[in-house]
Order: sequence, then structure tokens, then C-alpha cells
Amino acid sequence: MKGLFKITTRTIVAIGIGAALFMLLFMYVKIPSPIPETSFQTAYGLGAFMATLFGPIAGALIQFIGHALSDAVQYGSPWWSWVIASGVAGFVFGFAFKRTRVEEGEFKGKDIITFNIIQIIGNAIAWILVAPVLDILIYQEPANLVFTQGITAAIMNIISAGVFGTLLLIAYAATRTKKGSLSKG
Repeated sequence: MKGLFKITTRTIVAIGIGAALFMLLFMYVKIPSPIPETSFQTAYGLGAFMATLFGPIAGALIQFIGHALSDAVQYGSPWWSWVIASGVAGFVFGFAFKRTRVEEGEFKGKDIITFNIIQIIGNAIAWILVAPVLDILIYQEPANLVFTQGITAAIMNIISAGVFGTLLLIAYAATRTKKGSLSKG
């Protein structure tokens, strides 16, 4: 767990860039679902990718800030229950940070499985538990509606992070120098 919660200048820059990209994807690159107020959001693939590279704090802030700004721009104010859930998901995604070898140029088999188990857990906690419960507590929304929305969002965000996050991490790992690949000539 050493270094898992470390904040560097690189991390702060990543949070700023990541939040801006997350906001843009969240606003413009989505597919509406048949369930009211839910969409297939490609932004969660980017969020999972960034959290895996920079850790839980960066993941939480990228998704929290990006979602809050998107809501504020599109609707005039954030829907806090879902903004908080986005932050929770990003925080959990960040636990893949020290559990994969992506920075070492390796992201195959075990790393892909580890990343996807973590993102599935993060999405399940955020969308099946946090978002619906906060919707009920903060906004007095009907339980049957918010749990239906939450389960739908969880499934779509698991797919987004699983497909786009995995592909981004594979592509990123391919750009890294593999450990032991350099030798004296």
C-alpha cells in the first residue's frame, strides 16, 4: 500500500486533465438507455484508466470533479448523490494502481483480470449502493426507481470501464519500456 495515496505534481496535473476529459466525455460521448436519467457513459472507461495510472485519490477527484462540472454546465447544478457515487467509483478503481504492472509495460492476463475485478467492485458499490441510498436520503426519490437506475448504471459502467478502460491500459502498457528489455550493447 506504500505510495497508494501519494500526491505529486504529476498527480495534480493528471487530476486537472483527467477531470476535463471526463467532463467532456460525460457530456458528449454517451448513449441514452431506456431507463430515465441513465446513459452508457464512455467517461468511466477513461476514469478507470486514469485511476489505475494515478491511484485512488486521483481517480476519486477526476470522476467527482468531472461529473460535478458536467452536471453544472448541462443542468445548472450537480446531482450530488450521483456525483459522490462517481467519486467513490473512481476511488475504488484506484486500487488497481499498485496491483497491475501497466507502468512496467505489462498488462495481460492476471493484470486484466485484477483490474476488471476492482472496477466491477467499484461500480457495484457506487451505483447499486451509494447512488440509490443517497438519492433516497438527499432527494427523497422513490426506492424502486433509484435502485433500477443504479443497477442499470452499474451494468453500463462495468461494460464501459471493462472495455474502454482495459483497451486504454493495454495501449498504454505497450508504450512503456518492459522491465529488463534494455541490455548493454
